[in-house]
Amino acid sequence: MATMTTTYSTRGADPATAPAFLEPLDHLRSGLPGAALSWVRDLREQGRERFAAVGLPTIRNESWRYTNLRDLAKLAFHPAVTADSDACFDLLPTVRPEGHGPRLVFVDGRFRAELSSTEGLPDGVELLSLATALTDHGDLVGDHIGRLAAADDRPLVALNSAYLADGPVLRIPRGVALDQPVELVFVSVGAEDRATSFHPRTLIVAEAGSRAVVVEHHVGCGTGTTLANHVAEIFVGEGATLHHYKAQREGASAFHLSHTAATVAKDGCYDNFILTLGGRLSRNEVVSTLAGTDARTHVSGGYMVRGNQHADTTTLIDHAQPNGTSREVYKGVIDDTARAVFQGKIIVRPQAQKTDGHQLNRALLLSDTAEIDAKPELEIHADDVKCSHGCTAGELDDNALFYLRARGIDQETARGLLIGAFLAEAMEEIAEEPIREAFQTLVAGWLEEKR
Repeated sequence: MATMTTTYSTRGADPATAPAFLEPLDHLRSGLPGAALSWVRDLREQGRERFAAVGLPTIRNESWRYTNLRDLAKLAFHPAVTADSDACFDLLPTVRPEGHGPRLVFVDGRFRAELSSTEGLPDGVELLSLATALTDHGDLVGDHIGRLAAADDRPLVALNSAYLADGPVLRIPRGVALDQPVELVFVSVGAEDRATSFHPRTLIVAEAGSRAVVVEHHVGCGTGTTLANHVAEIFVGEGATLHHYKAQREGASAFHLSHTAATVAKDGCYDNFILTLGGRLSRNEVVSTLAGTDARTHVSGGYMVRGNQHADTTTLIDHAQPNGTSREVYKGVIDDTARAVFQGKIIVRPQAQKTDGHQLNRALLLSDTAEIDAKPELEIHADDVKCSHGCTAGELDDNALFYLRARGIDQETARGLLIGAFLAEAMEEIAEEPIREAFQTLVAGWLEEKR
């Protein structure tokens, strides 16, 4: 039998960066969950092989043109070892005032059962850790993991697959509607004496006719340098609706890299909103494929960065079938020497007639040294479509500021009011009012810290 070999293009990547990330894996393999499952072993090996061949993406890669990972490459990351201490876990973030309800908590990428709960879930809903699923319920995840987030063209997805071990798994059965949000809490702790990394994998399956709200909280605890390399695969069935909200507030030394891949079946709706406030360097990449007729997706968010933070928002909405609708609204506030990136692409396939797509990104620069790099794209291969995009960047309106000051409002309060009003359009994209209010509180806290 002839031996087949796979070669990977290293264009836009740096293979020399791979060994530092993969060497620790050799000591972990035998202890990772699901080692008895052949498909898990294959997925890990494929991810390892791919990342070993290409390493971290560089700015020669068009998708990474504005986000340089050179600082990441300089650090020697060690796989995180979760401490048993409950320090800082007494007040975990929540959007529920009463603090009770279904939630999974992960500390440095590993599940913490004593901090988690499946309280209030209807019969048939499965909410568990991936480590448990790989050990006890391999059939639950085997048909989905690795289907949407392919390692072939995304090195960081490959690295995540190589370390595949834990993360949240949620399955909502056909026709079931959850009456309260499911919260997924990711706490980055790290270590004081070394940089640590973890690679959570999220799987959400919303079966036909189901409805659910999922809220992700990403927070930092401690001052250590951490790398959170998240991958999420989301399946929205026929006629199902999934609202997926995320708040990222990790620490000043955190690197947060996230890739979310969603597919939406006929008459389904996937609604995604990401609020970025924290992290030294963050990149949220969202790919939503409208795979069925009359499918809908909303991919929106807000980003607020200061100091020397770097926040990258990269999206791809793929209209693969007719009568699809997409809406994308992002607003950003950038201060000091911070830098933000927005790359938004809409593809309309030849068969996707009657597509309606809208994209908007607006950035507010609060200092002369703040920077925004924006790259909106429309790629249309059908002739009966309605698509639009807009992208602007500017400063606070001096006339509006003068108007407020003339009515006795001090400078900082006036600026805060104008910034809040600027962000309001993006925040209105959050369909669930209690979650919108919770996220608005986070925005208000960011503005208060600035005063």
